[in-house]
Amino acid sequence: MRNLSEQEIVRREKLQEISNVCNPYPAKYERTHTLSEAKNLSDGTTDVKVAGRIVFARKMGKLSFVKIRDIEDNFQLEMKIDLLGEEKYAFFKKQIDTGDFIGAKGEIFTTQTGEKTLRVEEFEFLGKALRPLPEKFHGLTDTELKYRERYVDLITNEESRKVFLGRSKYYLFLRNYLAENGFLEVETPIVQTSVSGATAKPFFTHYNALDLDCNLRIAPECYLKECIAGGFDRVYEVSKCFRNEGMDTEHSPEFTQVEWYASYWDFEDNIKFFQKFLSESIKFLTGNTVINYQGHELDFGKSEYNRINYIEKLTEILGFDFLNEVDVDKYKEKVVDKGLFTYNDMIEYKSVSQLTDFLYKKLIRANIIEPTIMYNYPAMLKPLARRNDNNSNIVDCFQVVVCGSEICNAYSELVNPEIQRNTFEEQLKAKAEGDDETMDLDEDYLLAMETGMPPISGLGFGIDRLMMIAYDVPSIRDVILFPTMKPQN
Repeated sequence: MRNLSEQEIVRREKLQEISNVCNPYPAKYERTHTLSEAKNLSDGTTDVKVAGRIVFARKMGKLSFVKIRDIEDNFQLEMKIDLLGEEKYAFFKKQIDTGDFIGAKGEIFTTQTGEKTLRVEEFEFLGKALRPLPEKFHGLTDTELKYRERYVDLITNEESRKVFLGRSKYYLFLRNYLAENGFLEVETPIVQTSVSGATAKPFFTHYNALDLDCNLRIAPECYLKECIAGGFDRVYEVSKCFRNEGMDTEHSPEFTQVEWYASYWDFEDNIKFFQKFLSESIKFLTGNTVINYQGHELDFGKSEYNRINYIEKLTEILGFDFLNEVDVDKYKEKVVDKGLFTYNDMIEYKSVSQLTDFLYKKLIRANIIEPTIMYNYPAMLKPLARRNDNNSNIVDCFQVVVCGSEICNAYSELVNPEIQRNTFEEQLKAKAEGDDETMDLDEDYLLAMETGMPPISGLGFGIDRLMMIAYDVPSIRDVILFPTMKPQN
């Protein structure tokens, strides 16, 4: 057992003394109002019962003030000896600490400073905190400790409470918005038998009951499109996805993604729908469509976002037609000759598609600030996207990019099973060349396509990245309640 601090020892002694008077961990407490509801009550309202964690206490001779809190609000209690009685008041002063839980009943009034307060007539002890809150209640300042002990961060940090309360409420907004537009929510497998739906490294696992090697979902895409093949008109899923790749301020191996698919749409329909959805989402989360993110003012309420043609822009920067490149080594040689990167900069990229994606991210995406629509993508990067009718090397795809980050990925879906089989086979060739982010050849998905699919457009976006932008935080860990952390020594 770890060594206890002096305060922790004292609190354990108090716990023993409290146990002689009452159950320090009672089963329940009947509230009449939440703290937010109590703040809206009229002065003189009686028999009000509230409960919460004590986050501040100013104990004086015969009159004390206590601040209690829950995830949404805080509320002040007034404790007076003449209302509580000497014995109960003495118990409060001696045994109750910040961090403890308390339930209180009394009458609402407003103090001279204008603060709604409960004049407590009786209280019940609801739970002892054996560890003290951070000193002086300034919250956790150690960033790693904030992530490891998120519960303490939520108790002490108003900004964290704002982020995670907003995120929780956003899911209701999301579901209502999509339902109002004809989308139905479905659930698809997390443990899958084929790596498909995105280009990423998977986590692998083993299904004991079936003696089957499987992978954790990197995206729900293929299953959702199978739902469309089965007759669903518009579907979506809020999905936990897992990609066994590096961690940085924008990427977490476990993340939350929303994907939707609409029959009879093309990617232009999705652009219109997502612009409106994104604008309404930002407004819901922040109260405005113009926000500040890491020093940049961003306007999500524009009727039309800026547009950049991916292929034209990258061709202009490179000075040659990269779509015709088939040998990755010769491709790298041309990039080096242009003085854009060294061979060492590109050493980890084993295929033409990997190298192209790297060049786009460094030369184009990194320089975009305002919400911008990137469109006209190389087909080599999107094996599940529909090829353009006029040029099979191009796909009808778009992404919204903000401050160098992709907010969504969307396209007109490939529904031709013969072309899809060819693109899967190209993925297998890239895998043989050393690209470990390629997809498998998914026969189950091809079978669904052969059964027949209507025209479809789909879109995926990450909840975590949206929250980062809405709440102006620099790291994805600031918007994930319990990020995975390396074990402490």
